[in-house]
Amino acid sequence: MGQPIRNSTMKRIIHSVSNTKVYLYTLAILAITVIGLTYYYCFSPMSKQQDTVYLYIDEDDDIDSVYVKIAAISNRHGRVGFGTLARHWDYDSNIKTGRYAVQPKQGAFEVLRHLRNGVQEPINLTIPEVKTKERLAGFLGKKMMKDSTDFINFLNDSSICAQLGYTTQSIPALFIPNTYSIYWNTDIEAFIKRMVKEHEAFWKQQGRLQKAKEMDMTTAEIATLASIIDEETSNNGEKPMIAGMYLNRLRYSNAEYPNGMPLQADPTVKFAHQDFKLKRIYHKLLTIDSPYNTYKYPGLPPGPIKIASIQGIDAVLNHVSHNYLYMCAKEDFSGTHNFAETYKEHINNAKRYTEALNKRGIH
Repeated sequence: MGQPIRNSTMKRIIHSVSNTKVYLYTLAILAITVIGLTYYYCFSPMSKQQDTVYLYIDEDDDIDSVYVKIAAISNRHGRVGFGTLARHWDYDSNIKTGRYAVQPKQGAFEVLRHLRNGVQEPINLTIPEVKTKERLAGFLGKKMMKDSTDFINFLNDSSICAQLGYTTQSIPALFIPNTYSIYWNTDIEAFIKRMVKEHEAFWKQQGRLQKAKEMDMTTAEIATLASIIDEETSNNGEKPMIAGMYLNRLRYSNAEYPNGMPLQADPTVKFAHQDFKLKRIYHKLLTIDSPYNTYKYPGLPPGPIKIASIQGIDAVLNHVSHNYLYMCAKEDFSGTHNFAETYKEHINNAKRYTEALNKRGIH
């Protein structure tokens, strides 16, 4: 009688073990499935691009517009994973502006973590050597989050410029055309503070500030003269020579010019007319009543006529000392100039250049 009981017990034990194995196998399969799906939707590459792409989240974005931007760069499972995680992480309440890099191998988890924590990728911003504040504002508006209108309003605010030590005409002298690593969503005040810091660092280098003091000129005045020289020639090797000539005019005095000789710089006339395509400056153009007309008003104009190049600034600081008061473009159109000490010599140089222009039909 005892043997059948033992067999029954054994069968129950075997059956129980078998059920446990099935249960564990089922759990294992479920766990593997969950892990696999989690990896697939949240950690596998979400970008459908082979190269790094960038998400720009601005002040007007909400969760729906972010989803649209995500959809434009991600594959299907990446969109699903991002949406699921965004809901669980309350991303709609933690949207931060910025420029975010999405690497080819990044999953939705890492991308969302960067967006939620504001882990941005900076831009390399190169200040351009543009001719007007409007063009500078337009450039900055395309490269940064703030609109060009915000930038131009800032640059045209006389009280703000005065706080920085400039006028609305001289404020372009603040900008040094280097490349800066900066965040795309940097606000205008922080951006200008950065430019002030970079400006001060630039002028402390290579003894520039000391040289300006020895010349009894401000950094804005140096930049203003440099901007004129930049427009006179693209030949960096000749710029120190031209700088010396204009400095001679500023300091020259006689009965006719007791306060210095007018610069009579053609580029300033173009700026006064806001016509930068002019190739010849005729006498009728010299009558414009503008403080930038250096044929009419002696001394430097009230501010730069472009963002001065570093080569132009250094040309003024390291100008060539000579006695020339006049220059005229060479008749061979080499981009260089003939220099003269007297007006008579200058007239002869100008005659040759005018004849060359007429032969080429340049008006």
